[in-house]
Amino acid sequence: RMKIQSHLNYHQKDFFILFTGLFLVLITSVRADDPRTNSWLTTYSGKYARIYTSDVNKTNGAAVTVWTNSSGPNVTAQALPAYCGVQAVYASSNWVYIRGSGLASVVMGPWYLNAGHTQAFPSYPTNQHVLYRIPRQPSVPGTKTASGGGPIGYFVDSVAMFNSWDAYYWNGTTNVQGGGSGNWNRDAYMNEGATFDPNNAHQAGGQHHYHANPPGLRYLLGDHVDFNSTTKIYSESTNAPIKHSPILGWVADGYPIYGPYGYSISNNASSGVRRMISGYVLRNGQSGTDNLTNTLRATSPAWSVRLYGSSSAGPSNLGFYPVGMYMEDNAYLADLTNSATGQKYVMGTNTFDLDEYNGRWCVTPEFPSGTYAYFVAISSNGAPVFPYNIGRGYYGSPTGASTTTTVMSTNTPLTTCFKGSTNVQEIISAPAVNSANKNVTLTWSAVEGGTYQVNVSTNLLSSWTTNLALNRIATNIIASATETNAAATNAVRFYRIARTSVAAFDSTGY
Repeated sequence: RMKIQSHLNYHQKDFFILFTGLFLVLITSVRADDPRTNSWLTTYSGKYARIYTSDVNKTNGAAVTVWTNSSGPNVTAQALPAYCGVQAVYASSNWVYIRGSGLASVVMGPWYLNAGHTQAFPSYPTNQHVLYRIPRQPSVPGTKTASGGGPIGYFVDSVAMFNSWDAYYWNGTTNVQGGGSGNWNRDAYMNEGATFDPNNAHQAGGQHHYHANPPGLRYLLGDHVDFNSTTKIYSESTNAPIKHSPILGWVADGYPIYGPYGYSISNNASSGVRRMISGYVLRNGQSGTDNLTNTLRATSPAWSVRLYGSSSAGPSNLGFYPVGMYMEDNAYLADLTNSATGQKYVMGTNTFDLDEYNGRWCVTPEFPSGTYAYFVAISSNGAPVFPYNIGRGYYGSPTGASTTTTVMSTNTPLTTCFKGSTNVQEIISAPAVNSANKNVTLTWSAVEGGTYQVNVSTNLLSSWTTNLALNRIATNIIASATETNAAATNAVRFYRIARTSVAAFDSTGY
């Protein structure tokens, strides 16, 4: 029987897969056993970020890796390819740091300004050179903090997490943009949803972000989402969920955000899995709410009074400012009385599962002893529902924030948990022998844009020749090469793969 062995030569470090008959040995690295360091989506870190620039290109699967933005403040062209997702993870005793491009691992776009897709969105996303830290020991304050504009955390693909606000608030006369203290804040999904791509994302100033359920990310993580390869559309699976959702991201207070499915009983991992139900309902006169059609936004909901410390009237012209336009058009069930029982609604009694911050204390697969966790909110048909990711306030102390390498370097000792893009360690799969034509095919994980050589030899010590693949450029994160009739003409064969160069890419900040 012919013996086939493969040898990967990578930056003077050797990583082996040895295949001799039926014997396979894989040598690889192991990351720290901490969800805050090992839940990041690193599978695609050696792949270029891609966008669809139009519906036609999406239908045809014609994605691009470089693009020019048409307009928008502080937006530049993506003139060189950027590697998608998380590119590095570091940890100190108190913090976890992530570095990434802020660009999704799924193909992003297209984006339009209207539901009819006749007006193109004015800008595309660009590499954000993210460096963000989250606390490893979250704390719970007595006084909660309202989230503001910009990132309130990051998803595991390095895309920024935004809250439910679209940055406009009612100042008593009109809607204005900014960080004011208005009690009536516009709901991003209701007001900007038409501008979201199939992954419920868009960008401001080039910063790609999710305001709501990210089905494309969930699809990559195996979280009960289907993908139509023809339409390029994601949809909630119609089958019953059978497993707990994975961690989708980390909020600035150090607590995880999961997909929509959790254990039926919060402290019982054997209780079955079902969709977590948000505690918020529209103020339409049902479920014990006041009816804004009658009250014309005369008062703020109780949850906002607790968070903002005051109440005020909102815009009363419902024809111009329809119910649902503002976050405060929603009430929290625990503040309401169930007319059927005459009692207050109680969280966790099959009516709703999540608190006013859109989370709960519970056990999860990553935290079998329990943690506080947020859950993405969707309806039974998969549509995002308020408050989407987290409530307007943080449950914990939001000490996480964007940071600098200088700050990071002061937190020693600092452990490198992962490095991606051109630092990834290629792995060769076991060589495949075609029994019919005796061809031998090598397949290995690759860095997109990398140039590879495949050398062959009859021994491991000398006589290496480059007669299988010379200067093969990887166009994705998997590459392969085939040697014709190799199994018929060689009793013993060794293969060595080397990455010799990498094409120019957007490396700023890495």
